[in-house]
Amino acid sequence: MDDATSRNAVSPDPRRWWALGALVASMLTLGFDLTILNVALPTMAARLGASTGELQWIVDSYIVVFAALMLPAGLLGDRFGRRRMLVAGLCVFLAGSLAGALTDAPELVVAARSAMGLGAALVIPLGLSVLPSMFGEEERGRAVAAVTASMAAGMPLGPLVGGLLLDHYWWGSIFLINIPMAAVGIAACLFLLPESRDPSSPRVDALSTALSALGLGALVFGIIEGPARGWTSAWVLGSFALSALLLAGLVLRERRAARPMLDLALLGRRVFLFNVLAATLGTFVFAGLLFLLPTYLQEIGGSDAFGTGLRLLPMMGGLLVAARASTPLVARSGPRPVVSAGLTVLCFAALLGSRTEPGDGYGFTAVWLTVAGLGFGLAMVPAMDAALGGIPADAAGSGSALLMTLRQVGGAVGIALLGSLVADAYAGRLDTDGLPAPAAGAARESLSGAHAVAGRLDLPALARSADAAYLDGMSLALVVCGVAALVTAALTAAFLPDPRPAPPAGPAPGAPDTAVPDRPAPGADPSPVLARRKADGGQ
Repeated sequence: MDDATSRNAVSPDPRRWWALGALVASMLTLGFDLTILNVALPTMAARLGASTGELQWIVDSYIVVFAALMLPAGLLGDRFGRRRMLVAGLCVFLAGSLAGALTDAPELVVAARSAMGLGAALVIPLGLSVLPSMFGEEERGRAVAAVTASMAAGMPLGPLVGGLLLDHYWWGSIFLINIPMAAVGIAACLFLLPESRDPSSPRVDALSTALSALGLGALVFGIIEGPARGWTSAWVLGSFALSALLLAGLVLRERRAARPMLDLALLGRRVFLFNVLAATLGTFVFAGLLFLLPTYLQEIGGSDAFGTGLRLLPMMGGLLVAARASTPLVARSGPRPVVSAGLTVLCFAALLGSRTEPGDGYGFTAVWLTVAGLGFGLAMVPAMDAALGGIPADAAGSGSALLMTLRQVGGAVGIALLGSLVADAYAGRLDTDGLPAPAAGAARESLSGAHAVAGRLDLPALARSADAAYLDGMSLALVVCGVAALVTAALTAAFLPDPRPAPPAGPAPGAPDTAVPDRPAPGADPSPVLARRKADGGQ
């Protein structure tokens, strides 16, 4: 047990709410960066000449590095100090942001985003890993909601500030704005966050880290390159085969390790497995929508960058409202019905959004975005809290890193898969008959390219065809999201344990009350409850 955990077992740390403020500042920085980039994608496509595949790599390079390195990052924090690694991660994130502002080619932006992903890999899992050691069961839900809501709070600010910057400055300013935000996070961690560590945690396994990074990279490469190279091309099939081999090797190596970096035993706990499944599906849909929506709102809806930020606010507002409401709902009814209901609402929103037509106004979009935000918040906040509650205190770093790794894999696959579905449908349904080969190629590259060709050659029919083709692809992607959300809702409703204590059956007359409480009293040793959960199969 680490030192912070042992102190918390005796009495709550009086600095825990100040420490939570430091974590909120750090997470706010990352949430801010997520949406400020997405709203800039159409501008970057025009200014840098980036294709849809290159835009996917700009977004996914961050997430792939992030997901691949979170496991070793969690272990580094456990062994050498979580606050120290948090500060190091924010410094790397700051340096990557500075490099991104100074680049002028898609490939260099991908490299800068990869560095930012390395920094984020140190920040997010360590930010979550300190929560179980600082907060008891009664307070942990509020702490998780605050950290989750801080990332969500950065999301509506990102498009708004990003839109203002893009309307007045060059596209690189969206990276520069991260620098003061990261500096605030660094200062908050240094002055407010207590140091905690677990020197007995497993060592970082370089081979396992390489297997996870290369395996995820090969998977995302195959999904992104499928529409351009063909799904049956040697490059794409080879990347999928390589990914399967590498990830299988990772699983085998970790299962045989005496002290694994990837704690697969946690996936044997139903409370952890099905909450992680719900959170991963939510991230899959959310990341995919944030990739697709700015292009729709700007290229088809006619919004500028700032207007796009404003038009994303309904989804962010719904998420914030639901994140706040989820804690009392879980306290009243347990996490299973709340998580399942949130996923069902998300399914309804996705299927509703798939009905979008080229002539629809923004009002219809605002409705289904609001409903989607409510579904995200209701599903993800209680799922994250329950999953964290299913991690033993002595595995806080590696367990929370596994949770966030699987979530970010869902985000990377969401961007790659949904983006590729749209790109494939768009290229297949765009009418380029009669166009010169160079113009037809430029139009098929991206929606912004088709609009540029249509404007240059005075071909309004090409612009209409491009809009319809993009919406056909987006509708297909939303149907996939809706079906996936509905299947996950059914699985969680059927298999997710309900940790609420059952009403006690009164003791027999004259018999002593020997009932064992399902949860420890505040400040009590949680070992008996953990032992009972292990005896019940981790449920």
